[in-house]
Amino acid sequence: MAGRRKARELALQLLFQEEVTRYPRGEISEVFWRSQSADEESREFAEHLFQESLEHRERIDELIRRHSEHWRFERIAAVDRNILRMAVCEFLYTDTPRIVAIDEAIEIARRFSGEQSTEFVNGVLDAIKQELEAQEEQ
Repeated sequence: MAGRRKARELALQLLFQEEVTRYPRGEISEVFWRSQSADEESREFAEHLFQESLEHRERIDELIRRHSEHWRFERIAAVDRNILRMAVCEFLYTDTPRIVAIDEAIEIARRFSGEQSTEFVNGVLDAIKQELEAQEEQ
């Protein structure tokens, strides 16, 4: 479990760097991994979340936009936006149970953002989870 948490935190840092710098993803990964130590499994999971989040950013961001009521997407704090992206990516492109992805996102928000962020992240992710589950039932 600790390895997956570490991987998610690393993925968040990669996503944040990409958003802030807009450097090519390969360049970001290369520089990032030179300064970070992680076991191979954590590194692979972090890189998977990073690459898939970027690859499917339009779909992921659209889900976040629809469920972040009363918030313009661009006004969501960059850390929170990337925590949401990472968790939605995990919903869609991993076999992680969605409730686990939500719990992990909340804990990461608590560590990297703030208490109000945990409530926001929880609410948005829960709404997206419900939408995805309703679609799967059809």
